[in-house]
Amino acid sequence: MARAAAKRASASPAPATPNRERPPEPKRFKADKATLLEFYRQMLLIRRFEERAGQLYGLGLIGGFCHLYIGQEAVAVGLQSALNSETDSVITGYRDHGHMLAYGIDPNVIMAELTGRQAGISKGKGGSMHMFSVEHKFYGGHGIVGAQVSLGAGLAFKHKYSGDGGVCMAYFGDGAANQGQVYESFNMAELWKLPIIFVIENNQYAMGTSVNRASAEDQLYKRGESFRIPGMQVDGMDVLAVRGAAETAVEWVRSGKGPVLMELKTYRYRGHSMSDPAKYRSREEVQAVRDKSDPIEAAKRELEKLGVKEDELKAMDKDIRAIVAESADFAEQSPEPDPSELYTDVLVGSY
Repeated sequence: MARAAAKRASASPAPATPNRERPPEPKRFKADKATLLEFYRQMLLIRRFEERAGQLYGLGLIGGFCHLYIGQEAVAVGLQSALNSETDSVITGYRDHGHMLAYGIDPNVIMAELTGRQAGISKGKGGSMHMFSVEHKFYGGHGIVGAQVSLGAGLAFKHKYSGDGGVCMAYFGDGAANQGQVYESFNMAELWKLPIIFVIENNQYAMGTSVNRASAEDQLYKRGESFRIPGMQVDGMDVLAVRGAAETAVEWVRSGKGPVLMELKTYRYRGHSMSDPAKYRSREEVQAVRDKSDPIEAAKRELEKLGVKEDELKAMDKDIRAIVAESADFAEQSPEPDPSELYTDVLVGSY
């Protein structure tokens, strides 16, 4: 009898999988001169800011860990330029300075936070890895690998529950893509059709381990397929490709069709953190990426096609260097928090 049942089961056709609707193929964004100049300015600000942060770390003015965003500028600028800063929220891991700058947050208060000053955006308590700005709907800066993805699903639930029309953009890296809580978040986000864009910043190395050594499926945009989450792979070194893909993803998610997973193929020029000598890759490898794929140089070439002169870009660079120098001076001149701050903004449970 059991054999007969098994035979009937094996003879029954598998239920048909319904066709999954997918977002359209993204198109590279067509920017006018003013828009591309703004993208260029934002990327250059991140680059120069991070270079100065590296210098301050070397001087001992920044304590703890410090993870620089140099090389990945096109990701934050391209993606966040497609968001609505009035309604949408952003959450990320500990490589967070670039995301804050791309969201228009004052460089002075970011640098002050890096140096642990009272004037910092988190009153000097968060440092490099744990910055927040509820005012700007920027919810961190998180030091635990992958933890921000679940929190991002919670933010998306809030958007849906309140009906505010917002979406959440949750960043994580190729290393965090192997964390279990990421997939629990995928499952719930698709079940509840949450308005969230999961963004994998694949900079090729999870700390010191290359992605193809750590991931059985190294095409990370496919990771959501078993949860029926559509994925897209994007050139994260091309700000216009990133912006075009972001528009497609935002439109899909905002229309109530559930989450999207974006894999941004990018590259970090510095080590994982300032304490990482990065001996797991050659200088030649890094230089080859700089020479062929640098996002700022690529945008510069596009601007030259639109008639922007070298002198104009040099003047912009000079202005940005002045802004960054001012942020460093502001940070150095700001006082450290009063010891009484140890007891503020602390949650204590009562029993």
